[in-house]
Amino acid sequence: MIQVYTGDGKGKTTAAVGLAVRAHGHGLRVAVFQFLKTHRDNGEARVLRRLGIPWRQYGTGRWLIDRAPDREELALAAQGWAAVEQAVRSGYQLVVVDEISHAVNLGLLALEKVRSLAVKLPAHVELVLTGRAMPAELLALADLVTEMRAVKHPYAQGVGARRGIEY
Repeated sequence: MIQVYTGDGKGKTTAAVGLAVRAHGHGLRVAVFQFLKTHRDNGEARVLRRLGIPWRQYGTGRWLIDRAPDREELALAAQGWAAVEQAVRSGYQLVVVDEISHAVNLGLLALEKVRSLAVKLPAHVELVLTGRAMPAELLALADLVTEMRAVKHPYAQGVGARRGIEY
């Protein structure tokens, strides 16, 4: 099955990590892959490490606004995608691919690579895709789509990201 958490609201990564923790609690093999994000010491990384859930980030942390990805960013995305494919092939039952929509929409990964994995997904694998502006082709393949909608957020009042809440 394929799950998608998308939309402009807060909570996509939080929902995916919560699902990963739940699945792990029931003995499923779980792996979490984050695109674009860098090795920032965030709360989800800490808890996943403590639980023994494989968690990897494939990003530089640099903004990709109004520019093409550089060689390092493309290489990290390719490395990350290879790791996702390996996790699916090697028997993980829940594979979370966080910020995949951005990786596709910003030119780090070809949509066809993600689509190809999704259409050939083994029956025992639950694939979770997150990120804003999820490509329509991936939404069409999903069995579950949840859209987080921003109604009100502290950012609008000038409140920055808070440790333990946003990261």
